[in-house]
Amino acid sequence: MSVFSRLFRTRPDPREEMRPLWHRVVEISRHPRWYGEDGVADSVPGRFDMVVAVLSLVLLRMEGEPQLAASSALLTELFVEDMDGQLRESGVGDMVVGKHIGRLVSTLGGRLGAFRDALAEPDGAALRAAVERNVTFNAGTAPDALAADLHAFAERLARIAPDDLIAGRIDA
Repeated sequence: MSVFSRLFRTRPDPREEMRPLWHRVVEISRHPRWYGEDGVADSVPGRFDMVVAVLSLVLLRMEGEPQLAASSALLTELFVEDMDGQLRESGVGDMVVGKHIGRLVSTLGGRLGAFRDALAEPDGAALRAAVERNVTFNAGTAPDALAADLHAFAERLARIAPDDLIAGRIDA
């Protein structure tokens, strides 16, 4: 191999390994059950809330596996990349995209902490409260059904092998 080919070779984007998982997170967040039976508002804020909720639970699962620490950062980068594209498509100008992304990442961090704390509690009250604070619902909808479904989803995630998780092999 020549010096030039070694200097200018392109390396694969390390995030590509996480893309199937990111696509599965988005797919799960769009499941009709959330917006029907669970009463999440089928709106831009409601859909964002579900992407963040599902992503948070996946990231929490990854926290439990030391070998997935770097992968969780790559998954978060895919979230940022996707949100950047969504903001630009919706007409947000270049000058303020960074500010919006900062808020979205802060939102993810806050909800990650809220769900981490809530899932550590033995009863479902803390998770119901976290869901009520952090998800946009249709008027008059209680958070109980969504909290129960998110708890069940977190339990399913806990049983998934790390390789299957990275590959996006997750049941909704």
